[in-house]
Parts: sequence; structure tokens; C-alpha cells
Amino acid sequence: MQPRDFLQSLFFAAVDAADPLTGIKRYLPSKPAGRTVVIGAGKGAAQMARALETVWDGPLSGIVVTRYGYGCETRHVEIIEAAHPVPDAAGLMASRVLVEAVSDLGEDDLVIALVCGGGSALLPAPPEGLTLDDEIALNEMLLASGAPISAMNVVRKHLSTIKGGRLAAATRARVVSLIVSDIPGDNPAYVASGPTVPDRSTRHDALAIVNQYGLQLPQAALDHLASPKADAPRPDDPVFAGHNYHVVASAGVSLEAAAAIARSQGITPAILSDSIEGEARDVALVHAAIAREVLGRDRPFAKPVVILSGGETTVTLRGRGGRGGRNGEFALAMALAIEGHDLHLLAADTDGIDGSENNAGAFADGETIQRLRAAGFDPRRLLDGNDSYSGFAAIGDLFETGPTGTNVNDFRAILVR
Repeated sequence: MQPRDFLQSLFFAAVDAADPLTGIKRYLPSKPAGRTVVIGAGKGAAQMARALETVWDGPLSGIVVTRYGYGCETRHVEIIEAAHPVPDAAGLMASRVLVEAVSDLGEDDLVIALVCGGGSALLPAPPEGLTLDDEIALNEMLLASGAPISAMNVVRKHLSTIKGGRLAAATRARVVSLIVSDIPGDNPAYVASGPTVPDRSTRHDALAIVNQYGLQLPQAALDHLASPKADAPRPDDPVFAGHNYHVVASAGVSLEAAAAIARSQGITPAILSDSIEGEARDVALVHAAIAREVLGRDRPFAKPVVILSGGETTVTLRGRGGRGGRNGEFALAMALAIEGHDLHLLAADTDGIDGSENNAGAFADGETIQRLRAAGFDPRRLLDGNDSYSGFAAIGDLFETGPTGTNVNDFRAILVR
């Protein structure tokens, strides 16, 4: 098998293992005496709703919100599409509709919440005194800040009327949350900023993050964070009594599936971690150093080996007008660090979209930099301008899958032959 075919097979094994249907079957809640209403948000929420419909034996209704182009056909659950990664008016409307869908339910009813990555941007719900434009500005600042996803979501949930468990707190019904985790460490309260799962973070934690990353928030946002009104409900609040949550898919399970495929091809897999965070270009340098060590000295792993890792890196924007996401940035930075070495890699987002472009990620190898220069690009300038997409598109090294229907975050595989 050619290196790219091999790496691609690992990616699709990882995605298949993150199919929410398997986990939904395992954690299917018992039927209530009353109504069953489905709500949800995320880039894979429509596919989660379709999976639930195939296994639920009884009446079902509801609504979920997903990214534009990520919808699918469902029988009973309505699909709303909205903008990601920057919110829009459709998402604002969807937030209101989700709250309305659960607000009149009673104790005999059941809410099944289908939550996965991307839900934070898809559920804008600014508190009184702030506008949708303020939330858009907040998301743009967070995306450019280099803050890890867990920190971003602490800020988001304290500047929202739906996140931080508030959606679950809006109903008297029992709430069971089924979650596909894209968060390093799989804390369910951080996935989509936890619309149905509260945590113990406070507005003071949010303010500390704002100060740490130098976020220039509107004064109305700062005033809100300074007020007790910003505090989200705590996990021990009686409103959450009887609620349950289950992580039905995660990066760890996906990496193990990829490892199994590698073994079947006679390649030893080495999983570094499923929860790696940090600047994409810095994480790339560490991965490159490990790969070169294996290639030259057979340590810490012996050849042939495929080095696997997951998690969610970040990109601090340094230029304007650049195109590409964190996986493209990782691939470009690593290509610079492995130039001339017989190494091959794939870095891609398991939801099929890396940042705001149409690719899941990119392939790279020891000759990538040579190909970029031959195409007229300065690879270092591309990296400095956060413009990996332009370079990889020009040399045909983008990895394009379309929406996958799930999201367990970054997938990285490095083949050392």
C-alpha cells in the first residue's frame, strides 16, 4: 500500500469508530411516560439525530442545529443549519427554538440532547446588553487568540444564555445528554460549551482567561462578566437532579481503531496521546523530532512504525488573509522540519473540515517543501501568514473528505518506514 493510501485508511478507520450510532445504542435511555423531545447542536448533530431515529422505538420529535451543508434527511427531528465557526442570525434563531422546544415539558417527559463539537458557534445566545455582533466579535477573538478549546468555552459559557447547562436548566423534564467529544480529556461540560452539562467554572475564571490572552472584549461583555448574572448554574443545582450524560464517541476510541488497521498491515502503531494541545506549529516540531529520532536511531520506537496522536491544537493568527486550519498549519510546519527525510504524514480534522475551508487537512512528506518551492511558494512565508491552504492546494496535497458526520477532533498519523 502506498503511504498516502495507508494513512488515509487509518483516518477512515478512526472516523468509522466515532460513528455515534454505536454509542447511542449502548446508552439509549428508557422511554418516558410522557413525550420524548430531541435537541442538539454540533457539526455531527444531524447524523446523530438520524442514528437515534433508527433505534428509538416510540414517538419522537425535536430539533437540532448543524453547520451549513452538514444536514441530512431525518424523519422526525427537524434540522436547522447555521454558520460555523463564526455565528450568524440562523444560529441565534436556532438557540431560541431549542429553548422553546423544552421549556413547556414536565417531569414525565424526556429530553435527549445530542451534543458534539461545533455547538458553541452554532448556538449564539448573548445575554441582555450584548448583541449577535458582540458574540461574533468574541468568537473571532477567541479563534485568533491561540487559547485552547477548554479555555475558549469557559469564556463562551459565561457570555451566553444557553451554554453552561442553561439549556438543560430551562426544562422540568429529565435530560439525557449523548455526547461526541472533541475535547482533549473528554470533559463533557466543555463539548459545545456544555449547553446541557454544567461545570464548576465561574465568571472569575472567564475574566482570568480574558486577561491572560489579552482579549479586547466590548465593555458590555466585561460588565456582564463582572456581574453575578454571568455565573452559570452549578452541577449541584437541584434543577439537574436526575439528569445524565454519556460520552458516546471520543478520540481515544478512534485512535485505537486506527492502530488496529496499522497492525493488520504489519506496521506497529504508537499512540502518543489523544489529548494533545498547544500551538499547531510547536506541536508539529515535537512530532517531527520524534519521527526523525525513530528514522535515524530506532528510538523511542523501532521502524516500521506509524505515530498516532489526537487532541486539538490551536493557531494564533499572525497574518491577514491567510487560508487554512490548524491541521494544515501542523502539516506545513512539520514539512519544514522533515525536509529531505523519508517520512510521510496526514493531519486532518475528523469532522471533514479544517478551519473554514473545504478540506479536512493535508498530506506532507520529506519532499513537500521542494514541491512548494517548485510551484513558486516560499514555505516559511506561507507558515508565517497562516496560509497553509494556498500552498497545499497548489501542489495537490489537500486531503478532502466532505462532512464525515462525526467530530472527535484532530487526527495525526506519521509513517516511518
